[in-house]
Amino acid sequence: MSRAGAGELTTLGDPTRARILRLIRESDDGRALVGRLAEVLELRQPTVSHHMRALHAEGIVERQPDGRRVWYSITPQHADRIDALLGEVPAVVGVPDLERIAGDLAVRFRGSFSPETVRVTVDESYALLARKGTSPLLASRTADFAATRLDALRHAESATPDKPSVLFVCVQNAGRSQIAAGIMRQLAGDRVAVHTAGSEPASDIRHTVVNVLNEIGVPIGAEYPKPLTDEAVRAADVVVTMGCGDACPIYPGRRYLDWEIEDPVGKPTDRVRTIRDDIEARVRDLLADLVPSETPDR
Repeated sequence: MSRAGAGELTTLGDPTRARILRLIRESDDGRALVGRLAEVLELRQPTVSHHMRALHAEGIVERQPDGRRVWYSITPQHADRIDALLGEVPAVVGVPDLERIAGDLAVRFRGSFSPETVRVTVDESYALLARKGTSPLLASRTADFAATRLDALRHAESATPDKPSVLFVCVQNAGRSQIAAGIMRQLAGDRVAVHTAGSEPASDIRHTVVNVLNEIGVPIGAEYPKPLTDEAVRAADVVVTMGCGDACPIYPGRRYLDWEIEDPVGKPTDRVRTIRDDIEARVRDLLADLVPSETPDR
């Protein structure tokens, strides 16, 4: 278990160490070699090695030997703290081509919705996501969010849905609901439609959540925090809430479950694993209700 704590991260007061961590964080694969860091920083390798030893001693970075080379990466359980100290990852963001996005989705939903309805949904989706600030993936997330909303609306209006639909909702849609959704998708495959939302969505999914899901082979894919919308609730057969209070509108004919689950934000990795396993047990029980004849054994 890493030794670094909130107080011990004062070692980042050294500007060189902060620059080292920023370079590691912004590298293509989240890791770096001392030689490459020294080259970029225009420092001698022994100087960089000294700083790396200090960061490693505090548990802020971890070593990954690769033959004669040693790669350094930020310890996963401290990634959120590093982001808080260094600021958000700078992004080069173009202006989303909403007209083109709407045009493509109009083709996809031809026969279900008019081009005007699609364009309004795209514009609304962009506005909702942009409230949390600019993301380098804002355009693609806008397209995905608009498509998800249109799919939900079509599902809600269908007289005979082809599969059960579950909506997992928490406050930030960056922890509990994403864990539940990832595990449900892994277990159910295409037998259950799975969606998530947040009453006050964050900008991105927590690093620790991605890591503890990856440990058990559950991919997070291109998921991202999404605002709670009316059509998402209308399209769900089961709405599972986790700490978001009365944010969800109530519609007749839906099944509502409120799971009292600890929020993983700011928790150490071992505690997030415990939360993950608690959620998995509940998801398995829910899946047994939704698809009783094909639920995988524990």
